[in-house]
Amino acid sequence: MESKEQLLHHLTTIEEWEKDQKGLWFWEKIGRIPFKILDKLTPKIIQEKISLLIDELVSYVQTGGKYLLSEKSMLQHIQKHTLHSIESIEDIQNMPIADMVELSVKLQKSRAKLATVQGASTGFGGIFTLAIDIPVILGMALKTLQEIAFIHGYDPNDKMERIFIVKCLQFASSDIVGKEAILKELAKDYSEPKSAENMVSQMQGWQEVFYTYRDNFGVKKFLQMIPIAGMVFGAFINKSMIEDIAEAGMMLYRKRRVIERLATEKNV
Repeated sequence: MESKEQLLHHLTTIEEWEKDQKGLWFWEKIGRIPFKILDKLTPKIIQEKISLLIDELVSYVQTGGKYLLSEKSMLQHIQKHTLHSIESIEDIQNMPIADMVELSVKLQKSRAKLATVQGASTGFGGIFTLAIDIPVILGMALKTLQEIAFIHGYDPNDKMERIFIVKCLQFASSDIVGKEAILKELAKDYSEPKSAENMVSQMQGWQEVFYTYRDNFGVKKFLQMIPIAGMVFGAFINKSMIEDIAEAGMMLYRKRRVIERLATEKNV
């Protein structure tokens, strides 16, 4: 187990990353184009596919739907990459954070490569193949975040974890104000015990979360509609989206684990 100094070093690294999130680069800036403008330019079939994201996310949070992971396969995968004995998710909770970081980085790179290929192949046909890409990239994003949750010892089969995963998804596509609001909300979660009442209150803001995600997702996919050139846009956009989503999950889940270990050390 890490020393207090090592845990604080991890926490400092995460807090520095949080500060860096205040800057927006080109793709994030164009992602703030109002959806009303996008709505006029985007063909109906693509609008419908993007709108379905909301239903998919609601279904995921409520039941997990078709996106839930296999716990057995995840345990086997993690055991291959750590010297720590892994037989249950409780064992993962005691795994060295350095192992969690290494596993998460490998996962991020692997998923980014898949997203690049996916974006290029569906971007080749423009609008005709983009409709296929939209649900696939959402599924990839949710699977990636669930795997990161599991790597840090949190069970995505738990409804509260699915809420946290949606927050990670929201964080990756939010503007500066949105990111700051999410970090403040998560800070409360770290310091206050979670309950069914807290969960219900968190659910009340979901509609806005989903529409924000739809808007920012939609403008990037709009650029992918151009035949042939969409290959370049698609590969780059999908890769950057998955990298950003994975990074958000890695940092936010690591922060939870570090804070919990510091609290345990304090109580010993």
